[in-house]
Amino acid sequence: MKLTLTYALFVVVAGAFTLAVIYLAMRFVPNYPLTAANPRDEGGAPSRQEILETLLEASGITLLLLALVGVGGGWFIAGRVLRPLQDITRAARRAADGSLDHRVGLTGPRDEFTDLSDTFDTMLARLQRSFDAQQRFAANASHELRTPLAINRTMLDVATADPDGQDYPRLVARLRETNQRGIEVTDALLQLSVLENTPPTTQPLDLADTGSEALDLVREEAGTRDVTLFTDIRPAPATGDVVLLRQLTLNLLHNALRHNLPTGGSLTLTTGVDPAHPGRAVLTVSNTGPLLPDTVDHLTEPFLRGSGRLAEKDPVRRGHGLGLAIVAGIVRAHHGDLLLTPDPGGGLTVRVSLPAGVPA
Repeated sequence: MKLTLTYALFVVVAGAFTLAVIYLAMRFVPNYPLTAANPRDEGGAPSRQEILETLLEASGITLLLLALVGVGGGWFIAGRVLRPLQDITRAARRAADGSLDHRVGLTGPRDEFTDLSDTFDTMLARLQRSFDAQQRFAANASHELRTPLAINRTMLDVATADPDGQDYPRLVARLRETNQRGIEVTDALLQLSVLENTPPTTQPLDLADTGSEALDLVREEAGTRDVTLFTDIRPAPATGDVVLLRQLTLNLLHNALRHNLPTGGSLTLTTGVDPAHPGRAVLTVSNTGPLLPDTVDHLTEPFLRGSGRLAEKDPVRRGHGLGLAIVAGIVRAHHGDLLLTPDPGGGLTVRVSLPAGVPA
């Protein structure tokens, strides 16, 4: 209605201005009696006053018609203009009610409304992915935290029901193991929360030193798993948090070891400067292992393991599904890039690219 009245008012004002100019121009018509151009024509020509009176009457009728045309045309134009906004408003109301699967999908020529529609649809898609990931995270975290508590309760209930028939050293060891598992999950969740809310303390460092330190910590585990280590460690100056980047490298190495081949596998760690972008340092971890699907970006989602939602039956290979999620959080905190690529022969290559300087 506001747009309609605005359009109508604009048409009427423009028409009134035009008619006023014509009326003022007609005042320059001579005021003496006029005669017909052909003396044989009967009747005299109208005087200036008669012309002005006729003009005023015609102007009033014209302005009335312009007002009607302005209201009708304005209502039609406003409806056409606002229809895309009405579609976006309906989609926004559905989103506010919790339905994020609806899309506006405006078609037609590219203009401000189609740009707004596409931006709104992109926002809804990102919100839906984020909401779904949050729901899965909450469900999985609840399950991971509940499992060790339920196991502890079961063992304690059995011990209470038959206190004389228990192997208490073994019971204490199992309770300690499951309790440690719950502590590890809680610590990992707290670390994820800190990464999302607290910027890291940065200082100049070399990813070559970080990689070498982390590699020394996993050599024994690699020998136990019969995994051959290959390295190509070159200087890779960067700026970041030494502790977090060491944790990032350890997580990648542990992930590569525990998801490797049962026997005779290999792991490759490389560091250096990105040849395509000399201002960026690169750390890459590759491992042999089972074939992975083409899309592996979902592996950075919390609690999602390489084999799916279920944990490994082998306690040595079992993880919490948080290693790559923490890696992704550390990379985001350092304004870096994380690329996961499945190898054609099986296994995974993880490439971390960090800028030489971290923005404040």
